[in-house]
Amino acid sequence: MATMHLEVISAERQVYSDEVEMVVAPGAEGQLGILPRHAPLMTVLQPGEVLIRKDGEETYLALTGGFMEVMGNRVTILADACERSEEIDEERAQQAVARAQERIANHTTDLQLERAVASMRRAQARLNIARRRRSRGVAGRQQSQPVST
Repeated sequence: MATMHLEVISAERQVYSDEVEMVVAPGAEGQLGILPRHAPLMTVLQPGEVLIRKDGEETYLALTGGFMEVMGNRVTILADACERSEEIDEERAQQAVARAQERIANHTTDLQLERAVASMRRAQARLNIARRRRSRGVAGRQQSQPVST
């Protein structure tokens, strides 16, 4: 099967680097599916989940936003912040969702509401990925976890 090189980089580190079959990322106007030999593209990414498919296995990353460039057969994601599923503490993610819900319910200005909703999106993406990892662990399936640093 055809592949492309994916690199996900945050300010702190290289989060992911490998040959992959597909990437799905949270674009500004919806989900963006990228396959090998995709047309050149530069776009803003919203907080959400990045799905990476390699050798039939799926890996998920929690993304707080950033940019994605597709050029040639190479995809580069420059992330504001990004975490692999195994790095997310599900309990802390649940607490962050609860705090964001409280901030949404108790906002007094539009700016507070906007910030609380953005916080909720980030926290919910982290929680979804942590739960998906847990449910896969129960089923006995393993995720692909390539990292080269």
